[in-house]
Amino acid sequence: MKETSVVMAGFGGQGVMSIGKILAKAAIHEGKEVTWLPSYGPEMRGGTANCTVVIADGPIGSPLVKFPDMAIVMNKQSIDKFEPELRPGGLIVVNASLIDRALARRDLVAVHVAANALAEEAGAPRSANIAILGAFMARAGDLVSIAAVEHALAETFAGKPPSLLEQNLAIFRAGLCAGAPA
Repeated sequence: MKETSVVMAGFGGQGVMSIGKILAKAAIHEGKEVTWLPSYGPEMRGGTANCTVVIADGPIGSPLVKFPDMAIVMNKQSIDKFEPELRPGGLIVVNASLIDRALARRDLVAVHVAANALAEEAGAPRSANIAILGAFMARAGDLVSIAAVEHALAETFAGKPPSLLEQNLAIFRAGLCAGAPA
């Protein structure tokens, strides 16, 4: 059985919980087993926040993960906390707009994407989370399909103006391009 864990972390208000839910919805759409476990710091907006998504082909024993396989880190505090915990050979996608340091570890696959800048260029500065999700998906292998994530985005933005979905799909695709291997 294949089981993959992903931690997404940043400040409260950066949308890490939202992209965790989108990834979980995409996996559910593909018929996979999923857990989504949020964790908030003492403050909400502006405090630290992270969530862990576990995706598997069969039953998941526990949503708790000590050493995740992959990480999306949106701020410096998150890279400082989760870089040491990733499994060797793991994937880490770094928001280079807010994190200006190189990784300390050399046994990780690192992708640095200026997620805030991508979102600002698209006219939606609050959608940096969607940009970094795109960059993550460019490197996540067969975790879930791009089509399933786009379907989950459509579900997430259902009932909102269609232009909002179109804008976020464009930001997601810009993230895909930015995160693609050179």
